[in-house]
Amino acid sequence: MLFYDLGLSNKVTETIAEIGYTEPTPIQISAIPDILKGRDVLGIAQTGTGKTASFTLPLLTKLETGRARARMPRSLILCPTRELAAQVFENFKKYGKRQKLSVALLIGGVAFKDQERILDRGADVLIATPGRLMDHFERGKLMLTRVEYFVIDEADRMLDMGFIPDIEKISKLIPFTRQTLLFSATMPKEIEILADKFLQNPVRVEVVGESATASTIDQKIIYAPSGHKEKRMCLRDILNALPIKNGIIFANRKKDVEILLKSLTVHKFSIGALHGDMAQSARMETLSNFKQNKIQLLVASDVAARGLDIPDVSHVINYDLPIVAEDYVHRVGRTGRAGRSGNAISMVTFDDIKQLKTIENVIKNEIEWAGEKPSDDDFEVSSKLKRRSAKNKHRGPSKYKASTNRREKPAEKAAPLTKTNTVSKPVAATRKHTADIIAFGKNDHIPDFLLRSCALSKTS
Repeated sequence: MLFYDLGLSNKVTETIAEIGYTEPTPIQISAIPDILKGRDVLGIAQTGTGKTASFTLPLLTKLETGRARARMPRSLILCPTRELAAQVFENFKKYGKRQKLSVALLIGGVAFKDQERILDRGADVLIATPGRLMDHFERGKLMLTRVEYFVIDEADRMLDMGFIPDIEKISKLIPFTRQTLLFSATMPKEIEILADKFLQNPVRVEVVGESATASTIDQKIIYAPSGHKEKRMCLRDILNALPIKNGIIFANRKKDVEILLKSLTVHKFSIGALHGDMAQSARMETLSNFKQNKIQLLVASDVAARGLDIPDVSHVINYDLPIVAEDYVHRVGRTGRAGRSGNAISMVTFDDIKQLKTIENVIKNEIEWAGEKPSDDDFEVSSKLKRRSAKNKHRGPSKYKASTNRREKPAEKAAPLTKTNTVSKPVAATRKHTADIIAFGKNDHIPDFLLRSCALSKTS
């Protein structure tokens, strides 16, 4: 089947042919005809199979007729991250160059006034992250009463990461007669229940098994030590041993992303970083440098795991296994895209074994060990050492000095104060008191109240 057979407009098919695409992917074959018919669609397909084009191409066809009004977009596309939103924006510009459609991008890290000027001119397509969209709406700069098409990209992440209140609020602001499209690589059952709130009599388009990874990706796991320094050394050994053209290294925490960036920079690797606390301009510059092969490696948090289309990434390395098992599918999906071969390597410590089993259950496949697989005894020994270390950690302060490893002697009790054992010291020259003072202790400093003269009782 060709794109001409899907019912797309001549302008769209001509642009696709000019770009060099001839045959649509399975998700595009299944989803585009139903979208053109006006049906709500729930699309599930593994990452890198063309899900973005599955809604971009039919929307361009349907938006050819009509005109946008100021501050009243005709279509709304929500994305979980700024990077994914910017990529969808680029796709609309690329595929819609023959249409005279206005496309607006609302993401954080960009001045409000620049975005308001675009909205004032009218937008046929509005691509946004939920937070920035609500900011503009609450400022009175945006109305959603003319939205005809509502798209939630990466639906599982949008519904599963705190966006539920915002999406529910946005959906109530959009006309009930809208057409709603949800696309994702994974759709767990509990998230699917939430997705049903936003769809009316949907067509479920599921090209492959839920949470599957592409067959073009060679997946391996490597046993790594738990210590931070030792684990970073293991990562450097992996990078030096592999023929890496370019690669993305995923870590769970922003702090670890920064540590890995500094460590690998010190060891002369060509590397950049990407995480949510970076300024938007820095994030876009780093992505641009990586796409243009100005840097070889990109160490990133999960902001780079969703939807980023970097066509020819040779390797993905999970320095940390993802906290959410389904995110493994998205991470490794940054390689092996569009039928190309790719490699995914995950570093697994003894703490990660349980999470590894969860990931294998999600992808319904057992991942192969690179090199010799550690025995159960190895894991048991590591587990015992960890439990022993944790037990000692909570015992409280030690009775022994760290330097001498000897038991401290208890402090000697001061003898009762009498005339025979009093200590007399001259008063400092700067003080007005002339009477002898009585003090005990090891410090030379004497508080003022001890310098006051007092009469001893006759019995003493």
